[in-house]
Amino acid sequence: MLVLLGFAMIAVFMVLIMTKKLTPVLALIIVPTVFGLFAGAGLGIGDMVMDSMKFMTSTAALLMFAIIYFGLMIDVGLFDPLVKFILRKLGNDPAKVVLGTAILAAAVSLDGDGSTTFILTTAAMLPVYLRLKMSPVVLTCVAGLANGTMNILPWGGPTARAATALNLDVNDVFVPMVPSLIVGLIVVMVFAWLLGLQERNRLRTTAPEIWGEVADPSEAFDGGTGRDGSVAAGSDSGSGFGAGRFSFGRNGSGSTAGKPVTGGGSGVAVLEDPATLVDDHDTAMADTALDPNRSTLRPKLFWFNLGLTVAVMVVLVANIVPLPFVFMVGSAIALLVNFPKVKDQGAQLIAHAPSIVAVVSMVMAAAVLTGVLNGTGMVKAMSEWLVQIIPADMGPFMAIITGLLSIPMTFFMSNDAFYFGVLPVLSETAAHYGVDAVDMARASITGQPFHLQSPLVPAILLLVSLAKVDLGDHHKKVLWRTAVISVVMLAVGVLTGAIGIG
Repeated sequence: MLVLLGFAMIAVFMVLIMTKKLTPVLALIIVPTVFGLFAGAGLGIGDMVMDSMKFMTSTAALLMFAIIYFGLMIDVGLFDPLVKFILRKLGNDPAKVVLGTAILAAAVSLDGDGSTTFILTTAAMLPVYLRLKMSPVVLTCVAGLANGTMNILPWGGPTARAATALNLDVNDVFVPMVPSLIVGLIVVMVFAWLLGLQERNRLRTTAPEIWGEVADPSEAFDGGTGRDGSVAAGSDSGSGFGAGRFSFGRNGSGSTAGKPVTGGGSGVAVLEDPATLVDDHDTAMADTALDPNRSTLRPKLFWFNLGLTVAVMVVLVANIVPLPFVFMVGSAIALLVNFPKVKDQGAQLIAHAPSIVAVVSMVMAAAVLTGVLNGTGMVKAMSEWLVQIIPADMGPFMAIITGLLSIPMTFFMSNDAFYFGVLPVLSETAAHYGVDAVDMARASITGQPFHLQSPLVPAILLLVSLAKVDLGDHHKKVLWRTAVISVVMLAVGVLTGAIGIG
């Protein structure tokens, strides 16, 4: 009964958020409560949730002050030069922008912290996406793919958990999986490029007044001038923007500032090269997070803010004090130096309150789901059932089976529950068929790209909140792609001999 209720609860939850019948916060609260009562939790369900919530408070504090800190750094202009650099290098070709997002997210993921990766990637790329009228869901999808794949790094957590649970050396688990990691990243880049091409076509169809009837927006606005240019669009809010010598007003209608040039008699404006889009700063970023005229800019404090941010990152990586406290102190110092007036400090906190409420409420609501899963014994019953249904003649393939099971199981339960609760049971079973523990550990980490998209992972809640993307929309685009990456990584592991067969 617990097995049926557990799988049914997860299925109902996923259906409700993906069909947008309920918001993730409400689904995280209502669905587990109903199923927990059916499972016989009774009045004890409150204690189950509160016990689970105790483990969520530090995470909620971390995300709350991380949002404040990086939101403040965006407001004061710390990331403006980075976005301008990205625009110069990537131009306005959606395919290149999406590929650049994947590369940036993968690079930042080297620190092993998903929250930091998503904050920095969103801060740098979201203004670019909005400006080009690209879908923010593509941003969250690509960032999720890259970070999930990089999550098998030894300092990322899962690999260390797998090694610890089976009493193995973490290097013995990770090093043979490097080829799987490399191939996984290649698949991420392929997915990113294909998503970028889809964005090209979508923009050509949905915004013909901007992109025109052309095959490739990145090459369309040449008009015989010999320049490679492309167009930028305003944010989803319809705010004004400018590009080279052609600008759009707030109503989206074309207006000229100077002498617009048309090409091929199609009535489509020819734009200047991508660098012009950056240099035309006053109009290009108007009414966006990078508006050059926003009152919160602190150009004279750029080097101080950069130094403070580097210091925060160093302390985070060194892990010498609790992470929530790092961001608490960092936020306090940043507010005090950049906004010495109490009124301005309060205004900054209020400005970021919507993002804080969105992500912290989901973290706390997730405690209901984890509390019910653990408190009622659903997680334990589900894992034991999965072990029992594996046929005896499949024993030699236990490592492969474990890799496949890690995809859904790490999505529906925490890494701690899977690696310390389920993996040892699977490994003990596999030992009877000659499958080594190290093979089981390596296979178990291949499901991490899929795991990172779970609503039980605070970092992914932070990502969709910062990008203002619905979690269901994110899942529709990202889940099948992460499943493919996980299977590919598992297959490469088997082919290279890193994951053995008994």
